[in-house]
Amino acid sequence: MDPVNPNQKARTTPQYALYQRKNFWKSNEGEVPVFNTEPGKLEELAKEKLSQGGWFYASSNAGQSHTHTVNRQAFYRHRIIPRMLVDTNERDTATEIFGHKVPAPIGFAPVGINKIYNPQGELPVARAAGALGLPYCLSTAGSQSIEAVGQANDEGVKKGRGDVGTAAGGGEKGVRFFQLYMPHDDELTRSLLQRAVDSGFTACILTLDTWQLGWRHDDVANSNYAFYHGLGADLGLTDPVFQKRLKEKGIDPETQPNEAGALWIDNVWHGRAHTWEKAAWAMKLWKELSGGKPFSLKGIQSVEDAKKAVDLGFDGIVVSNHAGRQVDGAVASLDSLEKIVDAVGDKIYIMFDSGVRSASDVFKALALGAKFVFVGRLWIWGLSIMGETGVDHVMRGLLADLDILMNVGGFKNIGEITKDALESGPKSYPLMHTASKL
Repeated sequence: MDPVNPNQKARTTPQYALYQRKNFWKSNEGEVPVFNTEPGKLEELAKEKLSQGGWFYASSNAGQSHTHTVNRQAFYRHRIIPRMLVDTNERDTATEIFGHKVPAPIGFAPVGINKIYNPQGELPVARAAGALGLPYCLSTAGSQSIEAVGQANDEGVKKGRGDVGTAAGGGEKGVRFFQLYMPHDDELTRSLLQRAVDSGFTACILTLDTWQLGWRHDDVANSNYAFYHGLGADLGLTDPVFQKRLKEKGIDPETQPNEAGALWIDNVWHGRAHTWEKAAWAMKLWKELSGGKPFSLKGIQSVEDAKKAVDLGFDGIVVSNHAGRQVDGAVASLDSLEKIVDAVGDKIYIMFDSGVRSASDVFKALALGAKFVFVGRLWIWGLSIMGETGVDHVMRGLLADLDILMNVGGFKNIGEITKDALESGPKSYPLMHTASKL
């Protein structure tokens, strides 16, 4: 590889930008980069690799995709204001989340049923996250057991990626969180949370917006529901309480995988809404089992709900509309972020997801007050294309993009990324659906 740039100064965080130089140098070694990480091309390549069902599940949005569209359009009305003649040679991309110092303000959003993207499911994703030192969040709808994912995450940390421009390996435990779709069965909820604690998950994030799936045309038209076809029930199938429920119903998961999947997802989703009181109960239970570790809410979009979360003592919120997959015609997640930060930004830890496709999107969310940003579809495409290598390539590209943006834009550390770094236009973007799925 090209020698380390002598102009680079020593840093406490990885030299992510050098991943660009590494890829530039590949042609001198008779190679080419793994694949193009431009979001549109990335999506097209993933579509070629996936089954029809996998593609529909990954790309589908609620209704006419209007929420998905405005999620992207909301980013366009904010413009970054670069600063010149700033000594950015010793950039620091690090931040903290729930007591963990991490090398960048980017994490792996919880995404279910990873086996429809790759036969190994969540395992290569958890390993890649561990190797990069980035927080990983496991979905209750995952297609590997809690224990196996925790082990894979730690394997990634120990393995690391010893080359220039990535996080150093050698640590013991990955930074991982458990995303909870709260079952209607309290005994099952307790069992899942206890398993997460025992497997080294250090925070719980309760998703609020998915007690029933939004109306997604392609999925409905093709009966594309993995849980009814033997996929996505792995957290249940490996749980002693759910195994007991299967026996009570006389369902053998070996010979009746579809029925087992239906029982699992009917317990977790399908129309029964929860309340603030139940969310507070889940937080109390998690803290009891984990020794007081953080508990956050995902799916907050209104100022009133954010204030309620503060009043009830939740540790954090994820401003999110589930990437436009639940409520069609809803407010853009980034627009919600602005209002929520103004109202409670100094009272609770605020995270963000929905619509993120690039480092500039991450930057804008941070500038508008998010402390941390989760990404989902980008690494899904990487997983679909080339497994762990694909996830690693996409995420290292995103990290390099952020590092380079901070370098050429004149921002020495994450703390300097504030609202003053943006010029923001009025909320007058057209609410017109486009053909793009990006």
